[in-house]
Amino acid sequence: MNFIGYRTLKTVIGVVISIYFAQTLNLSYATAAGIITILCLQSTRRQSWQFASKMIAAFFLALLLAVISFFLFGFAPWVFGFFLLFFIPLSAKLHIQEGIVVSSVLITHILIENNISIAFILNQLSLMGIGISIALFLNLYMPSFENEIRKENIYIDQLLRKILLGMADSLRNRFVSIKEEELFQQLKAEIKKGQILTNKNVDNHFSSTTNVYVQYMNIRQQQAACLFKMRKHFVRLSVTYKQTILIAAFTTQVAESIQVHKSAEKEFEKLTKLRNSFTEMDLPKDRQEFENRSILYQFLNDMEEFLMLERILKSDS
Repeated sequence: MNFIGYRTLKTVIGVVISIYFAQTLNLSYATAAGIITILCLQSTRRQSWQFASKMIAAFFLALLLAVISFFLFGFAPWVFGFFLLFFIPLSAKLHIQEGIVVSSVLITHILIENNISIAFILNQLSLMGIGISIALFLNLYMPSFENEIRKENIYIDQLLRKILLGMADSLRNRFVSIKEEELFQQLKAEIKKGQILTNKNVDNHFSSTTNVYVQYMNIRQQQAACLFKMRKHFVRLSVTYKQTILIAAFTTQVAESIQVHKSAEKEFEKLTKLRNSFTEMDLPKDRQEFENRSILYQFLNDMEEFLMLERILKSDS
């Protein structure tokens, strides 16, 4: 039974309830209500509401075109084709194409019965109303992804810390770890996974907490871009200088501070002091040292951007 998930059970229950209600009201084609429920039970609340609204709009458009077509030309298969000739492109133009299939099925009921009376039209409206209502009611409860998102946040923090520590080692020893590319790809993949989870959570639960998670993922994505820029500097570093060791130590301190509950202000202060200390040092002795210092300065600029994002993240947490 492990292959039967929560959404499958909800769909089955919704279909049974919809058909039961439709039969209780003695509606014709009661099973159509169950099919409408299946289609409206989307993976998130927002998607369900959007799908339902488009389905309703498409049905009223279909009803208008069908009544006019059947009234003018009678109940014949070619008339249904004539109706579709206008209904499909109009639905696409109005961005309500999600309702094309269901609306077309409901219109075939009118064709089969040769009936455009108000009573039968109300029958079709009732099928639509029951199917949509049951789906939206069942989607009032949606599982939260907060636990998964929190775990993802912790894992992303750990990856950031490992990457920064690896950069510190690269500065000291002038080599890049063979695991660096793997860590960067993991970070990229985990952020993408986290964004999918947070977007689903937002679509199900409209609260300030969900916005914090979205902000976290967006900032981590921007910080990952900073790290991608920072890693490029190592290709051009050729000699280890005093400044290199100082920046390596600072990078280690930043790595250790990657925790949401800590402030980023101390790191900013250390960055300012580090820059000031550079201005007091002797000028480069040759072109190679000058180029290396220039690269290190660019590295610090990227680190400053990283810390500015960290400050935003921690001030909003």
